[in-house]
Amino acid sequence: MTLRRQSPARAMPLRITATAVLLATGVAAAVPQLRAQVFSGHNSNAPVDYAADRIELQDKQDRVILSGNVDVRQGELELRAARTVVNFTNTGSMQIQRITASGGVVVTRGDERATGDVGIYDFSKKIITMSGNATLKRGNGDTLRGGRFVIDLNTGVSSASGGRVSGTFTVPKQN
Repeated sequence: MTLRRQSPARAMPLRITATAVLLATGVAAAVPQLRAQVFSGHNSNAPVDYAADRIELQDKQDRVILSGNVDVRQGELELRAARTVVNFTNTGSMQIQRITASGGVVVTRGDERATGDVGIYDFSKKIITMSGNATLKRGNGDTLRGGRFVIDLNTGVSSASGGRVSGTFTVPKQN
């Protein structure tokens, strides 16, 4: 995994290798879940490009903080937020553990869009967790809403939970 800084005109490389573990916050076993295919086929080994108004490297804390109009891209996947914290380990090279985004988080890929107050991308497990007013919309009109979504990039399966889950499924139009 490579993380590259983007300027509006051109990307400038900053290499960070991503292989670590993020343990997403737990969900009670009794919470009902709704499953849907989403973000399937994502290349989680693609380089990660980023752009932000400000970057701060906190070397002793093993993290990078991006703030102000943050835009993180990996392949066709884009994450936008007000602020992100990139946690890493530094064992000869910077190994990404997770990206935690906050402030109007929007994750898009093609015509699929997930939103929430907080988004966590676990690079090792290839899981994105959206929480707080989480919504998932697909280009065909399907919509899911819940307190939390767990999007598995390996399988393309997304689980919605956290309070009452609601949504709209489109049906084929018949003559």
